[in-house]
Amino acid sequence: MGILNTRKNKKYSYTPRYYKGEGSPYELKHKFDEYRVTVTNHKGLKTKLNNAIEDYKYNDDKSGANSRIMIIIGILILVFLFVIDFDLSIFYSNS
Repeated sequence: MGILNTRKNKKYSYTPRYYKGEGSPYELKHKFDEYRVTVTNHKGLKTKLNNAIEDYKYNDDKSGANSRIMIIIGILILVFLFVIDFDLSIFYSNS
């Protein structure tokens, strides 16, 4: 058992006696799983990162959350540069 490996759940082939529905009644599934790309069990950091970027690019954002996150990140970067007393004059040419 490794430190970084997660433990897989055990699977049993139990079927309830009086259940007549479709599929398994014990299946745990999130209600948005069929709409997401990033929930699949892909191994590797590169594959997960590429899936997250594709999901971010091609997701229809109706609430403006993606632009809101970019604005918050920009403000935090400016606050950080102000705290460390960054000099912006290095970007201007002195002729």
